[in-house]
Amino acid sequence: MSAFPLSDLTSSLRVAPGPVDLGAIETDVAPGFDGDKKAGTAALEALGPDLAELQERLFAEGKAGGQRTILLVLQGMDTSGKGGTLRSTVGLMDPQGVRITSFKAPTEEERAHDFLWRITRALPPVGLIGVFDRSHYEDVLIARVRSLAPPEEIERRYEAISAWEADLVERGTTVIKCMLHISAAEQKERLLARLDDETKHWKYNPGDVDERALWPAYQEAYEIAIERTNTEVAPWHVIPADKKWYRNLAIGTLLHDALRSFDLGWPKADFDVQRERQRLLDEKPL
Repeated sequence: MSAFPLSDLTSSLRVAPGPVDLGAIETDVAPGFDGDKKAGTAALEALGPDLAELQERLFAEGKAGGQRTILLVLQGMDTSGKGGTLRSTVGLMDPQGVRITSFKAPTEEERAHDFLWRITRALPPVGLIGVFDRSHYEDVLIARVRSLAPPEEIERRYEAISAWEADLVERGTTVIKCMLHISAAEQKERLLARLDDETKHWKYNPGDVDERALWPAYQEAYEIAIERTNTEVAPWHVIPADKKWYRNLAIGTLLHDALRSFDLGWPKADFDVQRERQRLLDEKPL
């Protein structure tokens, strides 16, 4: 268990009902945590063992007939740190108990179905933690900004998403939705850093510069999507992401809180433990 007080962190990130103004939410702060980078990194490291054990308990429960899962949805502008979160936070857990899906542009087959068809196919089995690197929200974000669907279809999708998520929760999935909130200035610095390092040229996409011209439109699209789909059963969290260490700690804490809320024990043996022990002790040498 972390030695650092993290009780206020989760509540400080949860989006309140009503209109959302991302411009009023700072990106270079660490709400709910009083420490600096060194303390934040240590806090996440201290959280790691407990996070890993709780995830293993969830996995074991799934093998024993449990119905619970966690779905972590990561959304954010390019360079906001979705990949970094996967390495630094999700990477603290056993990969056998995690399923990561990165959604790209839909294929021809996927476009032939409703937009939630391919998302549903990627849901984690019981006992696992699913992570969506981008998600169904692309269908109301880039689709809105780039006019990839008629306005009435975009409107339909907000309601469809909320209904779909409510159904997931009803069936045992805890949905953790995180918008990694970075500033345009920080994104510029991260893009420049990629250009300055030849080992990161493969991560650079010239199209990212073109998308920067649409920054206000994307911010508006995020505000609308968050407001329209911010429900009691599947709330949104806006994570200030200019500080990479805080971003990682925040998401680690959200995952830890969700797992801890399950009050997970270890499944009871469905066999006679003492009999199996004796069988092994009585076994002739092989």
